[in-house]
Amino acid sequence: MQQLLFEASWEKALAPNDRQNIERIFHETKSLNHSAHYCAPIREAINHKEALLVTVLVHNFMDYPLIFENTRLLYRIQGKTIAEEIFNLPALTIPPKASMPWTFIFPKGSYKQELTYKYGELEILNSERADLLY
Repeated sequence: MQQLLFEASWEKALAPNDRQNIERIFHETKSLNHSAHYCAPIREAINHKEALLVTVLVHNFMDYPLIFENTRLLYRIQGKTIAEEIFNLPALTIPPKASMPWTFIFPKGSYKQELTYKYGELEILNSERADLLY
């Protein structure tokens, strides 16, 4: 059974209405296990450094942890690639059959300028199996 988890810093800083929104998204998408993992959109924004922030609920439907070590992610809107980046995130390990919210940051210059960044999809192209690394 899929379980919703929050990384410690999220647990402390998350506003009650944001938590409710994430819980709603979790319940709506936790059964979409048509692949090993799925990123359910939560929010997109451009910050003060002009970086593209893509916040998603990452579902790990696998029987082993999902880690982000040299992991290539694509952000697409209507099939058009807007951003592509390789992520190394030692703080992000998603246990088997678990879902966690996370914000992926695409630095200025690494994404295409668009009028809006809504309605996009974040795709995990390659990921490491934690059980194979040790």
